[in-house]
Amino acid sequence: MNLRLNSEFGTLKAVLMHRPGKEIDRLTPYNKNYLLFEDVPYLEAMQKEHDFFTDLIKQTTGAQVYRLNELLMQTLSKRELLERLLEDALKSNRLTHFKEYILERFSTAECALALTAGIKVHELKRKIPNLPKTELMDYAFVITPCPNLYFQRDPMAITPGGIIFSSMKMEGRQREANLLRTIFENHPEFHEHVNRLYPINGHENPPSIEGGDVIVLSKKAVAIGNSERTEEKAIYHAAKALLAEGTVERVYEVHLPKKRQYMHLDTVFTILDENLVLTYPDALNAVLQTSLYTLKEKDGDKVHIKRQVLNESLLTVLEKEIPHLEILSTADGNPDYSMREQWFDGANVFAIGPRRVISYNRNIHTNRALRNMGVEVLEIPSSELSRGLGGPRCMTLPLSRSRV
Repeated sequence: MNLRLNSEFGTLKAVLMHRPGKEIDRLTPYNKNYLLFEDVPYLEAMQKEHDFFTDLIKQTTGAQVYRLNELLMQTLSKRELLERLLEDALKSNRLTHFKEYILERFSTAECALALTAGIKVHELKRKIPNLPKTELMDYAFVITPCPNLYFQRDPMAITPGGIIFSSMKMEGRQREANLLRTIFENHPEFHEHVNRLYPINGHENPPSIEGGDVIVLSKKAVAIGNSERTEEKAIYHAAKALLAEGTVERVYEVHLPKKRQYMHLDTVFTILDENLVLTYPDALNAVLQTSLYTLKEKDGDKVHIKRQVLNESLLTVLEKEIPHLEILSTADGNPDYSMREQWFDGANVFAIGPRRVISYNRNIHTNRALRNMGVEVLEIPSSELSRGLGGPRCMTLPLSRSRV
């Protein structure tokens, strides 16, 4: 597994997923905004839907499904990594003085659960009788949970040239990226295959970039959304690293409107085949400015790139990169249904092979339109999974695909 992907639609061979767990049960109507989540799902039903999704991937592709919790526990067997992640998790609440108590009394599995599902004061007191007194209420979080963790696409992105590890815009989600980076840079199955493109060595507080804004257009081109979650400086540094690596020749910076429906680039369009794109109606024309980065000069360690502002829509850019482009709109362009189905990420389907996708069953009009275009659509139940406002693509991080 070389941890490089040259397409969004090559037949899936390996994928990383996270089964929703206790972190979802931490959500209440009163803390969901603080925890950066949209709703209060029913965990047991959510897990059944996610299990159906996971089993469907295995049955239809034969792909290996890696589970985040298993990889995390295997990685945390290295004591220094466990200590570092635990300290980072406690630091945000200024409670690092609890670290040694937790390390002394918690097993590796319990620490892994605390890093994903969080832990409260009363839970610590029950486990650690000699815990120092604190002014926090018993039901306050010592470590906050990560309810967005089942959206595995956001914390990192795999490109033709290597890996972009995310620097999350919202501080409350940075632990998600820290967990994945720690796993991939240290787990024996992956660490020798990691070519890190971002963040750059020495950048302790790098500009924000999120995996949902990174889309592989072709073997030689990558698009990165300049969105409410990804900054221009981050795109510049990622583009420079990609172009210097040599596999990619063009990196497009796509300027997205700062609106909820354009949170990430993958909410605007998804590539389903070498010539087919699924998009929200008029979204491609709504993006009126793109910038193109190309390699200007490389002399040893010195790399110079050129940025050219293109006063062209995203549609024009895609037509240049994707010969004989076909575009399908969510709900086949019906304005009422497309608006409704885009709210539940109708354009965010997960391609498991050329013209073969997994989609939410609730997006019936989009699924019908896809089938009419000759796309095989495999549906998953979505009553609870969709409450986080992310689609099947958001929930999956492909690690290996067949080359196209």
